[in-house]
Amino acid sequence: MTRERLYLYDTTLRDGAQTHGADFSVEDKTLIAEQLDLLGLDYIEAGYPGANPTDTRLFAELRPLASAKLTAFGMTKRPGRSIANDPGFQAVLTAHAKAICLVAKTWDFHVDVALGISLEENLQGIRDSVAAVVASGREALLDCEHFFDGYKANPDYA
Repeated sequence: MTRERLYLYDTTLRDGAQTHGADFSVEDKTLIAEQLDLLGLDYIEAGYPGANPTDTRLFAELRPLASAKLTAFGMTKRPGRSIANDPGFQAVLTAHAKAICLVAKTWDFHVDVALGISLEENLQGIRDSVAAVVASGREALLDCEHFFDGYKANPDYA
């Protein structure tokens, strides 16, 4: 009998940092990542390099973990820009991380209103972004933002 593997992905260092009153230092994030690694988590999302000085420094300095894959979080490339001409995307690509999780618009409403581009242009941006992560030698993960809203509105696109 074959058993499927369940992978554990922790977002404490990004989502937890968004909690009112939380202000993790690089040292805090390093210690928390080491403890999460000891718990046996597979992926530890440590933040968004380039978004703030703490996360930028963390991804420049963090020591490797024993078994978990340190993961950088970021957005797909910006519409109308190339991968090379997107400073935010470049910050994610240069992070010292084994995996990169990109958030992508999956609700057609957000593609239209927030991005102001066609659905196909959004899909091409996602493809280009994932390809750039893979070409950099890291594992690419995709966070399908507002997937269930998108599925309800347009299941074929979501």
